[in-house]
Amino acid sequence: MLPHETITEDRLSALVDRFYAKVRRDPMIGPVFNDAVDDWPEHLEKLSRFWSSVMLTSGRYKGNPAAAHIKHAGRIKPEMFERWLALWRETTDEMFPPEEAAQLQAKADRIGESLQYAIRFRPGEMPLGITRRAPSPPRSYRPYRITPVFDEESLPDALRREHRTKAGTWGVIRVLAGELTLHRADSDAAEHLSRDRPGVVLPEQTHWVEPQGPVRMRIEFHDALPVV
Repeated sequence: MLPHETITEDRLSALVDRFYAKVRRDPMIGPVFNDAVDDWPEHLEKLSRFWSSVMLTSGRYKGNPAAAHIKHAGRIKPEMFERWLALWRETTDEMFPPEEAAQLQAKADRIGESLQYAIRFRPGEMPLGITRRAPSPPRSYRPYRITPVFDEESLPDALRREHRTKAGTWGVIRVLAGELTLHRADSDAAEHLSRDRPGVVLPEQTHWVEPQGPVRMRIEFHDALPVV
């Protein structure tokens, strides 16, 4: 079977329509979505582009999901993510064969975890209220790998171009001296990093860095939510 044989643009669009029809009627999460969305047809089209980019790597979506959710962080509770995932699992099971449904569900799990992290994260402490579908085995919060220290001359070209972290891997960019700009493909806003301001890159997040003059930096890789 070819990868994503039944996951097509049209079927993703139909999935988005059916799923968000359930979301809008749901007593727990419906009010939050209905208050936040002014134009549902336009929003559904945007969500279809998002899932096209996620599942088909089409690049059709240009936006910042984390920023959109942070605006409503005061109303978003941890249990709402579990409800969102439960409706997603129900709808994907209805519309796709088991293998494709599992792929869509795995992606949604990672997206939900990343969004919870973006909403709850505070530097120097663990994010609050992050939930998972099942308990994970204990993991170390120390990095499992640290790069050498790079400067503006030795920084690899691969880090200056668009690239992304692996599934399940969090990156922490630590600036030891000077300044560095962190760009994320899902955001128009650049993030300026310094010795006192490290950058956290989410799993599978496309990004690149740009030195601002002389700089010394390294990257830590974590298999759990990092403490920075």
